[in-house]
Amino acid sequence: MRVGGELTVASTFAGWAVARVASADQFRRFDAPVASLLSFTPQVAVGAWAGALLLRDRRARAITAVAAGAMTTVLAARAVPRRQPAVSGPELRVLTANLLFGRAAAAPVVDLVRRTAADVFFVQELTEAALTRLCAAGLDELLPYSVNDLGTAGSRGNGIYARYPLSGRTATASAFGAGPVVTLGLPAGPARLVCVHLRAPKRPWDRRRRPAGPGWRDELTALPGPATSGDAPLIIAGDFNSTLDHALFRRLLGRGYADAASQSGIGLVPTWGPEPGGRRSLLTLDHVLADSRCAVTGASVYSLPGTDHRAVFAALRLPAGDAGLRPAMRRCSGSRPGEIP
Repeated sequence: MRVGGELTVASTFAGWAVARVASADQFRRFDAPVASLLSFTPQVAVGAWAGALLLRDRRARAITAVAAGAMTTVLAARAVPRRQPAVSGPELRVLTANLLFGRAAAAPVVDLVRRTAADVFFVQELTEAALTRLCAAGLDELLPYSVNDLGTAGSRGNGIYARYPLSGRTATASAFGAGPVVTLGLPAGPARLVCVHLRAPKRPWDRRRRPAGPGWRDELTALPGPATSGDAPLIIAGDFNSTLDHALFRRLLGRGYADAASQSGIGLVPTWGPEPGGRRSLLTLDHVLADSRCAVTGASVYSLPGTDHRAVFAALRLPAGDAGLRPAMRRCSGSRPGEIP
């Protein structure tokens, strides 16, 4: 490669690093292409380090090395376990998975719920057929309380399954964004739960008009903030279609949330790829966000057959709270989908 070509390569890496460090995607006009492209910052950082070693021109190597260092600096925190707050409340084991329009194999999903001893299972892209298969595979025996948005969401429904009673459901207008929103009745006190499936940022090659209604930026901004001191802790989990390389997602965390995977040092493990079964996973789009008053005691990522998303598991220690919630439930073979008393 000629010197001019090598400098062009180096300038491309430098421009990417500047866009990431400067949070260029925070501006609405840069949703496409910047917001979509910045999701690939971990891969670009690896490419930059390779360029810093392989490029022949001294200037190009220096520029590329600086860009690689800048990107590595913003990525490194996700790979280092963080010190957790000292809390004495109950443990809550949380699992989230996107079922790819309900296509994920039910038995492995239920087996994962069993193996992780999950207390709460957040589900995205839940369908009636998938709900039936999950119940037949024994999900309702492990997590007998549930609520979902199938009534209005069609093939893009969300659901929450739990070991403990659910109550206080808040209505949502769309399958996208936050929904369902419920309160979990733990024996030691309540916790609030929000299942999330956001739209993706507009891709740079997509010239189709977006459907009416809020887009990725609006939905991400509209997510509720964490509870204040003395209130029930808030857990948000699901498919955010966002990574920590998105400025708006980092801003959400800055409101008082902890990303469980990053807190455990596995924040760079990808959860989505173009092929089902976890092969060739590229981006970390699925998250468990815990109220920052909670302690993250563990997190892990699991492949599932039939879906292009990996499941994310997190073990959380909640702050101590007041006990007691009125029992409420909806079993798989009970009231209409989405109802809870």
